[in-house]
Amino acid sequence: MNDSSVVLIGKVVSDIRYTKSQDGGHGNARFRILVKERRFDRITNRFVDAEPSFFTVLSWRSLADNVHASICKGDPVVVSGRLRVREWQSHDGSRGSVAEISANSIGHDLARGQSQFESRPARRSLTLTKADPDAA
Repeated sequence: MNDSSVVLIGKVVSDIRYTKSQDGGHGNARFRILVKERRFDRITNRFVDAEPSFFTVLSWRSLADNVHASICKGDPVVVSGRLRVREWQSHDGSRGSVAEISANSIGHDLARGQSQFESRPARRSLTLTKADPDAA
């Protein structure tokens, strides 16, 4: 299987758009990330910014719930997932493309700040026990 896995380090530049499925079950979160590489220019002997790139980050289920609760516009983040470039055409005939990341993992970039981790509550498990025949 050909897969385009990527890891991006950047800054959240949009509000988090969070929705739940129609049946109220699974969450869906999306936001835009700006990735701007800095390179050392040997000619000028200083760091310069490369052209910025923008990506739409998509997440589902518990990852989307946690993104909604944890990530805000302006946060430095690290995103890991699958890259997909999607073509689009508007009603007036203009065309374009958008680069989307279907995220497996999203977190704060700890090289640029501190974060406090809170693990999600444990899932309730169903435990079936046999009735004790000696209990009365």
